[in-house]
Parts: sequence; C-alpha cells; structure tokens
Amino acid sequence: MNRYPAPEIKDLPEDLRQRVLDVQEKAGFVPNVFLALARRPAEWRAFFAYHDALMTPETVGRESGLSKGEREMIVTATSAANNCLYCVVAHGAILRIYEKKPLIADQVAINYRKADISPRQRAMLDFALKVCQHSDQVEDADFSALHAHGFSDEDIWDIAAITAFFGLSNRMASFSGMMPNPEFHLMGRLPKTPKIGRAHV
Repeated sequence: MNRYPAPEIKDLPEDLRQRVLDVQEKAGFVPNVFLALARRPAEWRAFFAYHDALMTPETVGRESGLSKGEREMIVTATSAANNCLYCVVAHGAILRIYEKKPLIADQVAINYRKADISPRQRAMLDFALKVCQHSDQVEDADFSALHAHGFSDEDIWDIAAITAFFGLSNRMASFSGMMPNPEFHLMGRLPKTPKIGRAHV
C-alpha cells in the first residue's frame, strides 16, 4: 500500500534512471525504495549519497572496521526496533547473503541477543539499539565496552551513523506505506539451484 505513486523509470532524470537500471540489471528487479524516493530527485540524490558513503565506504575512499554483514546487522536490528517492515525484509535479505546464514536475519530482527553472532557483534548491536532508542543516554562507558571488542572511535561513529540514517529511512518507508518487493523474502534462504546445462542432460 504505497500512499505516493512511484514515477515511471522512463520519466526519471538521466542520473537516477541510470542508477535504477544498473540496480535492476544486478539484482534482477528494482527495489521499491529506488522508485518511491525518486519522486523528489534532489532528496533521492542526497539520500543515496549518504547511504553509499555509510554502507559502501570504499566508494568514497574510506575504510571501515565493520564488515558488510555487520553493517546490515545494524540496519536489520534497528529497523526491527522501529517496526519498519520494508527495511527489515530488504536488509535482512542482504544480511543473509553477506553472512551466508539463512536464519540470521530472523534471529537478529526478533532477538539479536540469542542470534548466532559473535560477542563482538552483540556488543555492536547493544550500542546501535541504545543509539536508536536512547541516544541521549550514551556515555563514555559505552565507548569503553566497544573498545574492548576492538572497535575504534571511527567504527563507533559508523555504528551510530548507520543507526541514525536508517532511522530516517525507516520513518520514510513506514509513513509512505512502502512495501518490500516479494523477491526479498526468499533471497539468501535457500541454496542457489545450479543451472542445468548440456553436461547435466
């Protein structure tokens, strides 16, 4: 139930259209967020520029102590806390793929403290949830707890920034009625079926 009609790909400005077509070619479908936010091109550009800087820091010449899977864990856990259906389903799918664990997204979304993750990752999500729900209560002891697991101050910034950015994303998706693409639900849950070629006939 999308409350705002999404524009047609053919009607998008050239830079948006090219990015959407690139994503479609890579994923096999267009994630709904790309079209839902494209109704305001300037905001779309700002949103995805910040998204890419946080989630793929190598594209802006920056290194991060967080793995791709850990960044998706943060998104999945905090989006669940914010009751965002779109982001839990979409980023949960990406999490399953990065971590190669078909059950991990459900575990992280429902109760990350019982999920099949490391103590380091649990400490990371403890902090992310505190930033998500009680950012005014963050204190030096929270930094010390993360330092003990090998996180640097820059890593801690990443955890907080990803949490905060997706707080925006969660709210935009929820209020606008953005629904996850059906394709996301099964991604990373089952092994890929090998393509049958002449050698298998």
